[in-house]
Amino acid sequence: MGNNPVLIGVAGGSGSGKTTVAKELYNQFRNDSVTMIEQDSYYKDQSHLSVEERAMTNYDHPFAFDNDLLLHHLQELLQGRAIQKPIYDFKIHNRKSEQVRVDPKDVIILEGMLILEDERIRNLMDIKVFVDTDADVRIVRRIVRDIEERGRSLESVVNQYLNVVRPMHLQFIEPTKRYADVIIPEGGYNRVALDLLSTKIKNILLEKRQSAKL
Repeated sequence: MGNNPVLIGVAGGSGSGKTTVAKELYNQFRNDSVTMIEQDSYYKDQSHLSVEERAMTNYDHPFAFDNDLLLHHLQELLQGRAIQKPIYDFKIHNRKSEQVRVDPKDVIILEGMLILEDERIRNLMDIKVFVDTDADVRIVRRIVRDIEERGRSLESVVNQYLNVVRPMHLQFIEPTKRYADVIIPEGGYNRVALDLLSTKIKNILLEKRQSAKL
């Protein structure tokens, strides 16, 4: 394993609980050398489009993401160099002008719907996780989130789900399950799976500390 950082990918559909899984793992290791990157931060810059045009963007399609930048940033972190991570604002459908500095750590948790879809990014990962949750549970979670956190109407959330989210999930997200090393049913509520992943990360950190002493 050497001293290279370890990259753990956590994928899954919208509302699957992938963010809960990633945050749970991150919080367990807050005092250790762990950082988290969200694929949502890497939606493409849309400054050249009007607000109306931006609102039409299909955020569930692989083309919506700036995977070249994400790949570059992951490579930088894996080489031990800090990055300036973009911040995406869903209210204006565009990147903010400010960025966030992310320092290299022993363990990098990458979380996002389509992180297993791009072979280049997939090949950087040491552990690939897919959070697999029933579609009816995912749509309910998405409705609650989009209404409460993003100020959306019920009708707009349901329309988007039926016309965009569901077909994109079936076309692009669900097929990436086959690349996963670990499939977690029911996301953040699966304590057994979380404990297994947590133990694996502990062992990785322990190995790194021991190899650093050598």
